[in-house]
Amino acid sequence: MANNKFNVKYCVLLPIVLVVTGFLWAVPTSFFGIDALTVVQQRVIALFVFAALMWIFEIIPNWTTSLLVIVISLLTVSDKGIGLFCDPKFGQLVGFKSIMASFADPVVMLFMGGFVLAIMAEKYGLDVTMGRGLLSVFGTKPKIVLLGFLIVISIFSMFMSNTATAAMMLAFLAPVLATLPADDKGKIGLALSIPVAANLGGIGTPIGTPPNATAVRFLSEAGAEISFMDWMVHMIPYVIVMILVAWVLLQLFFPFKTEKLVLEIPENKKEKSWKSTVVWITFIGTILLWMTESITKINSNIVALIPLGVLTACGIFTKDDIKEINWSVLWLVAGGFALGTCLQGTGLAKVLINAIPFGSMSVVLVLVVAGLVCYFLSNFISNSATAALLIPILIVVAEGMADPAAANNAQFLALGGSKAMIVFIAMCASIAMLFPISTPPNAIAASTGLVETKEMAKVGIIIGVVGFIFGFFWLTKIFPFV
Repeated sequence: MANNKFNVKYCVLLPIVLVVTGFLWAVPTSFFGIDALTVVQQRVIALFVFAALMWIFEIIPNWTTSLLVIVISLLTVSDKGIGLFCDPKFGQLVGFKSIMASFADPVVMLFMGGFVLAIMAEKYGLDVTMGRGLLSVFGTKPKIVLLGFLIVISIFSMFMSNTATAAMMLAFLAPVLATLPADDKGKIGLALSIPVAANLGGIGTPIGTPPNATAVRFLSEAGAEISFMDWMVHMIPYVIVMILVAWVLLQLFFPFKTEKLVLEIPENKKEKSWKSTVVWITFIGTILLWMTESITKINSNIVALIPLGVLTACGIFTKDDIKEINWSVLWLVAGGFALGTCLQGTGLAKVLINAIPFGSMSVVLVLVVAGLVCYFLSNFISNSATAALLIPILIVVAEGMADPAAANNAQFLALGGSKAMIVFIAMCASIAMLFPISTPPNAIAASTGLVETKEMAKVGIIIGVVGFIFGFFWLTKIFPFV
């Protein structure tokens, strides 16, 4: 079976991607019907299509595609690329330093800081201690324990990898699931609480999931910066409502027969020392600085480097711990940033704004269609790849609608403007949880053997529909960013 997939990917899909990309790269610029289009801008369009198809089909790992995007950009559209291609007569070129800077973009550093905190929390048992402390207050009544899992998992997912959170919580939950009767549907609800809460919880902070970081970065470039605390103030209430919806839904579909549910979470057996104390102080201090950016005036991206500086200086975060950082996610996100840099740097963004009548389109229609496309894609490819593909394009759409001369400018601003559009797209990526392949937490829940795909899809589609509709009104009408 694996060999068949290999053959299909490399013998069928890869040639299709290369032919389509080559065609878009080589045809005359007049083919696109855009008068002002340059050859360099045409290459960026071809590169976008290449990235999209490679991410959708996953012919090679997604982060590898991102690296290829950066390398090809440097060679063919930068001011220090191949001389044959990178001649100013072909159009405006992008500074090679700006493309390479995608690897060290401030938002990449923000994410790296989050990874460092998560790695240290696991190494010194902060995650177990906090999980034990938080879950212990929910007693033994099954439906309250279920709520406890939803709340605790969502909190952890705001600051840690969704995958790591799901794996840790499954370890806590596994002994409980083993003791429940075989005919108790509540087991399914408990197993599903892990991916549902992990996916929803990540919406709550800019570092909760890569699509959030991508949204923050492109909004900042567009002059619509959102602080760490501002994001939390707007999105945590949304998460709370959706967690309560999920709680009711899981109880409705998978009611408990058991009247008492006892959680036996082991104590933190990691050795307590001055190092664990430093980790605790650094962890809490970093989160407080993120939350008080408006008071301290320290940018959240800079704050993210504090734990790296403190913990390495103290010899706590070592060269072995560096290997634990999820570099593949960072490089995947960097590839999306590079695409955005090429879009802006070559002038393609302005050309598209002028060529496509974004300013006269229905704002509601654009938001809904863009959100649906994001939701659909995120169910089949990684949320990070979906955001990296769509957000650079949609920020261009937002700029077109934000133009004071645009016919729909007043409607666009009334519906929350660029912030509402881009944050809504990031949110749509996170509420996509139909199948085991949709997110790693979904796959972890499926690995228990308790959850059938139809049950996951049933819960996922309802949460998706409710989350989509509520999210649209939340960001455009009820509590829009200002």
